[in-house]
Amino acid sequence: MRIATYNTEWFDELFSRDNRLLADDNWSRRYNVTRAQQLEALGKVFTALDADAIMVIEAPNAHTAAIGQQRLELFAAWAGLRARKALIGFTNETEQEIALLYDPDVLSAKHDPMGAPGSQRAGESPRFDGTYRIDLDIDATLDVVRFSKPPLEALVTHLASGFEFRMIGVHAKSKAPHGADTPDEMTRISIANRRKHLAQCIWLRERIEAHLNAGESLIVLGDFNDGPGLDEYEKLFGRSGLEIVIGEGDGPRLLDPHARLIMSQKMGARPTSARFYISSEKCYLQALLDYVMLSPDLVARRAVWRIWHPFDDPGIYAVPELRDALLTASDHFPVSVDIEF
Repeated sequence: MRIATYNTEWFDELFSRDNRLLADDNWSRRYNVTRAQQLEALGKVFTALDADAIMVIEAPNAHTAAIGQQRLELFAAWAGLRARKALIGFTNETEQEIALLYDPDVLSAKHDPMGAPGSQRAGESPRFDGTYRIDLDIDATLDVVRFSKPPLEALVTHLASGFEFRMIGVHAKSKAPHGADTPDEMTRISIANRRKHLAQCIWLRERIEAHLNAGESLIVLGDFNDGPGLDEYEKLFGRSGLEIVIGEGDGPRLLDPHARLIMSQKMGARPTSARFYISSEKCYLQALLDYVMLSPDLVARRAVWRIWHPFDDPGIYAVPELRDALLTASDHFPVSVDIEF
């Protein structure tokens, strides 16, 4: 079985208000790429992935879950994908949803959020569409934290075997200082965003530990906008959000070999899953932002990971049509894991 995560940049811009695909020659939100070109490229990438389930990050906007589901399933039918059933959890106001696209002949899936609705209660982690209280700046006052994109919690069943596992799809808060006009503002916003990012990762880690301590099989995947050494502000806090999510010390841990590599190797060659053009420097910046993390029991099922990077993966580079499609479709590349069932 293949599980993947894929951040599909500005997917929502490829649909009309009445939920039709816009396969035309108008520009998409990707630079110098038409909507028809991006749609065709996305179709090729999803087809090549041939995954049983894909956690789609920045999925089409869903004013209601039904609209987002309709748009993804329309795309899947247009592209001829076997992963043709969509699941959306809590919708958000950012026009970038988290959705699960899966093959209903292989899997069943339902939205199954954990935690108490509303605000945090003593000894209990709140539901991801609620609020979390934590002292972010060590001033003896609890700050209120919310997810702008609440993680998608899915209970998934492998139909042939009856095996159940849980998936948590994540699009963690960006730490970039958007809106800063001066160096001082950039510093202030960067530190505030880092605090919120770490708080969200702590909240997520509490949920992960609850599942792992209960002996449940778990996959946590998506775009974490984070990794050790990605920015200088990490030194102020001593660790990255990724390290919190995966697990530290003697607690139960998740595994992603790409994450393990960058956490153990601060220098030298590093895997990457995203590629952004920096116009001021006229070059591309690459980073590892996307992960598929498994509980130990799933790792034992002969798990094999792959980053679908058009330049770093020789098998992909040797197929020009797929290589070009990956570069056209999004600024992120899929990450997948194959597990034996």
